[in-house]
Amino acid sequence: MHGLEFRLEFLIGLLGVVALLGQLARMIGVPYPIFLVLGGVGVGLIPASPNVELPPEIIFLVFIPPLLLSAAFSSSPRDLRAHARPIALLAVCLVFITTGAVAAAAHFVIGLPWAAAFVLGAVVAPTDPVAAEATFRRLGVPDRVHTIVSGESIINDGTALVAYNIAVGAVVTGTFSVAQAGLEFLLVSGGGIVLGYAVARAVTPLYGRLGDPTILVVFTLIPAYFSYIVAERIGASGILAVVTLGLYVGWQAPKRFTARARIQSYSFWTVLTFLMDSLLFILVGLEFPLILDGISEYSFAQLSLYTSLVCGAVIGLRLLWFFFAPSSVPALDRLLRTRYLRAPWQERLVMGWSGMRGAVSLAAALAIPLQTQAGAEFPYRDLIVFLTYTVIFATLVFQGLTLPFLILHLGVKDEGNEDRMAELDARVKATHAALERLDGICDEETIPDRSQARLREIYEERIRRYESGLEAGRVTDEYRESSEAWISWRRELFDAERDMIVTLRDRGEINAGVMRRVERDIDLEELRESG
Repeated sequence: MHGLEFRLEFLIGLLGVVALLGQLARMIGVPYPIFLVLGGVGVGLIPASPNVELPPEIIFLVFIPPLLLSAAFSSSPRDLRAHARPIALLAVCLVFITTGAVAAAAHFVIGLPWAAAFVLGAVVAPTDPVAAEATFRRLGVPDRVHTIVSGESIINDGTALVAYNIAVGAVVTGTFSVAQAGLEFLLVSGGGIVLGYAVARAVTPLYGRLGDPTILVVFTLIPAYFSYIVAERIGASGILAVVTLGLYVGWQAPKRFTARARIQSYSFWTVLTFLMDSLLFILVGLEFPLILDGISEYSFAQLSLYTSLVCGAVIGLRLLWFFFAPSSVPALDRLLRTRYLRAPWQERLVMGWSGMRGAVSLAAALAIPLQTQAGAEFPYRDLIVFLTYTVIFATLVFQGLTLPFLILHLGVKDEGNEDRMAELDARVKATHAALERLDGICDEETIPDRSQARLREIYEERIRRYESGLEAGRVTDEYRESSEAWISWRRELFDAERDMIVTLRDRGEINAGVMRRVERDIDLEELRESG
């Protein structure tokens, strides 16, 4: 089997495997990327599995724009700015140090040419926070840990992949200059950011004019591909163009999107990201036998040494950075004063251990061209892909599975409940704003007294519930228990409503369209009550 000429039944089978792996991960309670990397290898090693050779030229175009846009879209520029200095140090300095160190190891020990060695270094430099974020949410780590790890990933994707493109270009063309590469990095990066910002400013006003939520959600994806393609055509960074677009549109979305569009957008990007991640891991698993054939000249001992060397460099450098690099120079420590630098050693260890690699590194490795401009094979391509996959495997499986135990053992937990208090305060203010608007509506329009009283009762009950937590100054056990009991009771009532709606449909008293409309309103109300 060559390229993407999949039979329909094979594609359906892949989707079935993806769904099964995701469900197994949920049942066991581990982040789904860990199961994807394990499942990808397992599927590829099944004798009956077809051999797949992915066309490199379509990997970045198909997979990278939606993956980067989704990550940027859900991020907060304000939070990134609040931790800009530590994130910049990680996303720029640590990326370049990791790229250089891995390249040096690959050149002097493995024997890769410098340009190809830098390709490997740039491929394994960017982090993927999906597995770490899932663990953070479950265990409740401090917000700054979550913000720095996720923010670092958004920015280092751009810096690492720009360096990657320059290194690949050096291999393909056969020419490389450090000074020229540095200038090219600045021009390519700046061009991508400017283009992404221009496209974002142009398309954002359109979101408020698109009445159909489905069209609006799809239209969030189209500018990402447009930005990426145009940037690459003019020699700018398509990656940074997409990241810039996603950050700007994500910040503006609450003002431009309707309620239904926001709900559909969240569901759309959750499903799309999961499918993109899953298909990448499964497809590279199917390509794994071809990769193994391409490195058959290496012994098991050699591959083990090379893998240990690259994985050790990637993991070790990150840990050393978090403990020594920012504070090793007193002047630098004084210049870059942030909460990150003053974080306790337990938090720094958790952040250092959270540098898993994932889908972006995998896509970059698979996107390496098969040939140079001279027609020769890209040097050591199969070995680079293999080493990339082993780094992803080691970091996701080893670090991903041990991260929860590390967090619990070190006691890294957010004890302040600042987010919960801020949420309750925001809910109170929003509810008061609704009551003020209700007064204005009642003055402007004729609303029956009974309807006014009912609306006021609903909003005032919400205020009483929210303020009961704020008055204590923290989330007390009593408030937490009462909130959980409230949600449990409401869930039973919602289930009773849904059961009755389905019964009415089964009796023929209402049609399926009526049932779906009522059921949708019940579902939305349940989502609102559960927070």
